[in-house]
Amino acid sequence: MGCGGSAPAEAVSAPASNGAGNAIKAGSAYESRNIDQEMERAKAEEEGKIKMLLLGAGESGKSTIFKQMRLLYGTERSDDDLRMYGVVARSNIVVAVRKLCSHLRNLGLEEELDRESRENEELEEGDHSSMTCRQAYDELMAYLVDNTATASAQDPMADMGGKKDWVGQSPRAGLAANNDAKQFLAHHESIRILWQSNTMKQVWAKRSAVNIIDSHKDYLNDISRIASPDYRPTTQDVLIARVRTTQVVMEKYRIDNIDFEMYDVGGQRSERRKWIDCFDQVTAVIFVAALSEYDQTLAEAKRTNRMVEALELFRSVCNNRAFSNTSIMLFLNKKDIFAEKILYSDIAAQRPFCDYAGPTKDFDHGILYFIQKFKDCLIDDDFNDSFIHVTCATDTNNMEFVLDSTRTIIMTDVRHACLYFLNFFATETTILISEFKKVWLPWC
Repeated sequence: MGCGGSAPAEAVSAPASNGAGNAIKAGSAYESRNIDQEMERAKAEEEGKIKMLLLGAGESGKSTIFKQMRLLYGTERSDDDLRMYGVVARSNIVVAVRKLCSHLRNLGLEEELDRESRENEELEEGDHSSMTCRQAYDELMAYLVDNTATASAQDPMADMGGKKDWVGQSPRAGLAANNDAKQFLAHHESIRILWQSNTMKQVWAKRSAVNIIDSHKDYLNDISRIASPDYRPTTQDVLIARVRTTQVVMEKYRIDNIDFEMYDVGGQRSERRKWIDCFDQVTAVIFVAALSEYDQTLAEAKRTNRMVEALELFRSVCNNRAFSNTSIMLFLNKKDIFAEKILYSDIAAQRPFCDYAGPTKDFDHGILYFIQKFKDCLIDDDFNDSFIHVTCATDTNNMEFVLDSTRTIIMTDVRHACLYFLNFFATETTILISEFKKVWLPWC
């Protein structure tokens, strides 16, 4: 009986086994289809994404535009972000003061500072504190420049009445920035007094020789606020804060149901080798050049004019085969500083631009001259003027208009490219069908 009952059991079990196998195969096919669909969806999302790349020489304003993009379309800054920028702002002031004090000495203006101090004491004018501008200068030279001070600096918290400093320290800012921020709090009164002197105004007018960030004048005009224990960086403070970009930074935005990715890269020569990693599938390049740097030299190459460097860099970007089908926008930045600088720094007096024939101190002629210089870098002459913007990256209203215009141009270019390829494929398909009919129909 046992043998007789075994045959039906085997007969029944075989279909069950086949059914399980089919179920496994069906499940695998379903999973494979899901993977394929997910890959297709990811591919479609990637192809529909607008990838924008910020390029340009160092200190041209790329990172400021990057920050404006977040301000206009991204998330708000966290308290941790603001504390980092608070440390950076204080550090930026100390870096600027070091350069200004050294430049004052190199210009031989120490006697001028002595004369101004004596006159203020005799006339009882100027700052009515117990410190003269010469004394402020000597303190800053000893502690910040020459490092010859033997006595310890004043406790940075002494002037805060024991009140906790909101900014404090920020590990994200780095050790050097935190140490400079401490120096700022210890010597902010000396910095304020020296900055208000007439002698320092003369030094500031000749700042191009020492490559000081022009917008940091806003910090120097507001020392007391930045030294306050209640100091919390404003939007403007964040925008003008200078942090050197040493790696590729990317932010994502969704604007009008379209995904945007913006990449910021370091502009110094040592950082440009990293650019190649960002060249793949770029929708648009925003090239940033500082108009105000026509009379300055590179920090990393003192004999190279900054504007000449920007022009050569623009030439190499525009004529790079990687960007042959990419929209390229030119942002001529720092127009506000350019307007101020041309009043005392003649364009034609700079050796690389001695061919400037326009009137001196003329903003419009100066702008048109440099626009033509950049156009001369192009092999093709079809660079549309609508792709050129004269900007002030620290002005949010100006940048909102410019970035919105740029976004519109990019989207228009993308649509035109899509229509071109659709027409191309439609034409090719029509030709293939016509050839097929000619060759094969007679044989049918």
